[in-house]
Amino acid sequence: MDIDLRSDTVTQPTAAMRQAMMAAPLGDDVLGDEPTVHALEAKVAALLGKEAALFTPSGTMANQLAIRCHTEPGDEIVAHAESHIIHYETGSPAALSGCMIRSLEGARGQFDADAVHAAIRGHDIHSPRSRLLVLENTQNRAGGTVWPLQAAQAVAAAARTAGLTVHIDGARLFNASIAAGYSVASFASIADTVSVCFSKGLGAPVGSALCGPAPLITRARRFRKMFGGGMRQSGLLAAACIHALDHHVERLAEDHANARLLATLLGGIPGTRLDPGLDGIETNMVFLSIDPSLGTAAEVCTRLAAVGVRMIPMGARRIRAVTHLDVDRAAIERAAGVVRSMLARSAP
Repeated sequence: MDIDLRSDTVTQPTAAMRQAMMAAPLGDDVLGDEPTVHALEAKVAALLGKEAALFTPSGTMANQLAIRCHTEPGDEIVAHAESHIIHYETGSPAALSGCMIRSLEGARGQFDADAVHAAIRGHDIHSPRSRLLVLENTQNRAGGTVWPLQAAQAVAAAARTAGLTVHIDGARLFNASIAAGYSVASFASIADTVSVCFSKGLGAPVGSALCGPAPLITRARRFRKMFGGGMRQSGLLAAACIHALDHHVERLAEDHANARLLATLLGGIPGTRLDPGLDGIETNMVFLSIDPSLGTAAEVCTRLAAVGVRMIPMGARRIRAVTHLDVDRAAIERAAGVVRSMLARSAP
């Protein structure tokens, strides 16, 4: 059987999760009487310390609902250059909300308050209006890195000083919480809105949530319908998410330990380097940069898939592996052995 490390989205529902799904009472969420969805929304809002929450089919939709609610066409969003909303949401800020993005640089997918102040436009009719700051925690393309709480508080305060609102793309916020030791609510408290994903590290088959003030979530519910995200007997999916919150959060520490093990076992392969290095493995992601002599990242991933290990190219020379609840320590050890063997055969 293949060892699939492409993403933590590839997990299958556990037997207990499937039982919870089958036992869920159902209604019609678009008509407002879906009891299991209501229970999930109340639960995640309370966990994040927000007034209300909205269940969405995807993290992309949750982020884009936040952008649509916070902005007007012609506004500008401030975000890191490696943000998910820039690279993986198909131009939605422009297409759905008519917004520009002003990108910031910074190590580990982060930036500081000075960078935020420098990015904010002056009040000039020739310029877009700086309106929204977006933070991503963990930061995917930087290697699953975690925002320190004080650093995030500082950049959020800088944005508020200039009149911006703040949104957290918290697709893997539970990973960040486990790794850093702060609660998800303490991190969410710096922002007006926060999205979280249940189908990544938490192992649910589908679903995310947008959390924030009740009036904004009411507004987002209308836009969710407009964007095609209204779901009917979605309690089947919401029950999986509730089960994930109840049973799969603390175990994220296992995924983090497995990622460090994988990085340790992959270290020192000729023609490769860990990027970030071993000290930079904070959560459940391992990135491997490869020398041109081994081929492109896509070519290496194709060769790995042929021998039973699946990873994903993240650019021409960078490969990502993500640990998750369907891959245990023994599988990590087998995968590392396969990778070392295959790349040794490929080396010039």
